[in-house]
Amino acid sequence: MLFPGNIVLEDERVMLRPLQKDDLSSLLAFAEQEPELWTYSAVSAAGEEGMRNYIDEAIQARDLKKEYPFIVFDKQTRSYAGSSRFYDINLFYVTTQLGYTWYGKKFQRSGLNRHCKLLMLTYAFEQWGVERVEFRADHRNERSINAMKNIGCTVEGLLRSNMPLAGGGRRTSIVLSILKDEWYDFVKPNLQKKIR
Repeated sequence: MLFPGNIVLEDERVMLRPLQKDDLSSLLAFAEQEPELWTYSAVSAAGEEGMRNYIDEAIQARDLKKEYPFIVFDKQTRSYAGSSRFYDINLFYVTTQLGYTWYGKKFQRSGLNRHCKLLMLTYAFEQWGVERVEFRADHRNERSINAMKNIGCTVEGLLRSNMPLAGGGRRTSIVLSILKDEWYDFVKPNLQKKIR
C-alpha cells in the first residue's frame, strides 16, 4: 500500500478532487452561513478564518502523508457541496479512516453522500488495497450515524470522552467499520443498488 498520488474520483453525479488552498472561495459561504455544520466536530471550519485554517491544516496533513482531503463538486447543481477525506492513514497496517465529511444543507439527504462513499470506498479497497476502513462520529450525531449504517458500516462500540469538541467539552465517539471481504460480499452491491 502506497500513499495515493493525485486522485480524482468521479461518476455521473459527483466529482471529488484534492482540496487546494484556492478552494476557500468555493467553500466560504458554508463557513459563513452554516456554522452549525461543525457542531459535533473536533475542528470547526465556521467563519472565514475557520475555513482558511481548516483547509491549511488538511493540506499540511496531506503533505505529511497522514490524510487525503477532497473537495466535493455536485454535477447535478454544478456547485461545490462540501468536503470529505481519508485520515489516520496507516500504510503498515493497511487501514484508513474515512471522515471529516460535511455537506451544505441543500446537499444533505440528496443522495450525494452515497455517490461519494461509493467512489471513496471503491478506491480504498480496490485501487489502494486497504483491509479496513473505519468511521467515527459523535455518538449524539444520529444523522451521521444513520448515514454510515445505511451504507453498510458495522458498529464496533464507543470511545468514551476520546476527543475535545471545537465548541468546548469532550466527545464520545461511536466507531464503525467496513472490512475488505464485507465490501465485496455485501456493502458494495447494496450501495450500488441504493444509488440506482
